Amino acid sequence: MNILRIAVAELIGMFIDDGNLAAFSLLLIIAVAGAVKFLALPPLLGGILVLAGCLVILAHSVYRAARR
Repeated sequence: MNILRIAVAELIGMFIDDGNLAAFSLLLIIAVAGAVKFLALPPLLGGILVLAGCLVILAHSVYRAARR
């Protein structure tokens, strides 16, 4: 059972290296999709917000990794 847990953790680790990066990106996409769907935000503006938000999240993640 322990070896199965290790294998699953390694498999997840291959796709999600930084948990905060993945979580913030997912929250950003959910928030912008909700704004486009329910607040009638134009899709082009939603795409720009996702791009800008992902760049900010990535920059923050790189900054945190560099400080370690």
